[in-house]
Amino acid sequence: MPDGLDPAEAETLVVNGITAWQLLHRTARTPRGATILVHGANGGVGSVLVQLARAAGITVIGTASARNADAVRALGAQWVDYTGDVPALVRELAPGGVAAVFDHIGGPGIVDSFRLLAPGGALVAYGTAATKDTEGDSRLPVLKLLARLALWNALPNRRRAHFYNLWAGKRNAAAFRTRIADDLGRVFALAVAGEVRGQVAARLPLAEAAAALRLAESRTVVGKVVLEP
Repeated sequence: MPDGLDPAEAETLVVNGITAWQLLHRTARTPRGATILVHGANGGVGSVLVQLARAAGITVIGTASARNADAVRALGAQWVDYTGDVPALVRELAPGGVAAVFDHIGGPGIVDSFRLLAPGGALVAYGTAATKDTEGDSRLPVLKLLARLALWNALPNRRRAHFYNLWAGKRNAAAFRTRIADDLGRVFALAVAGEVRGQVAARLPLAEAAAALRLAESRTVVGKVVLEP
């Protein structure tokens, strides 16, 4: 960890920061000057993704609830209420479509995410939160999503669809560790420069771990709940 970086803030950037960096720069490879859509822009990955994009000269449209609108705007994104007509609201801000959509929700809404892409754009799915309570085999929604992404890639629609997995490529352990170290180093460097901040919602002593878990699951905080010794 570099000097000058708060340990708690650094901890919030490890998994979320690596994920966000790889989504933006390794998977979507979004160029400077483009416009992207980030679903859940107030979340752990989403909030870092917004900041990384802004640091790279990318315009961001971010979905979130109304209570998190100010937090999303403070990160530098244009807020869109996820309870509204998201496709229509995004089209007002980006009439020609967006260069990339980052979607951790999955479910039926993934179709809208793909349709919002401009020609040459990339959809990056990295979760299926909409189907987490679906009864039956929990692998089926993921398999259906992968099949849909594969179909879109096979069609001549001038758009790309990806499924991101942080652990992809770990069988080549040396290359995997090098990639992780490099990407986390870039995120930490931006944090030291003040261009990216970890979202620390609360700091509680280790003895209050149960209270920390209740707070983290309450859906009332923006950022991570950090346990400190």
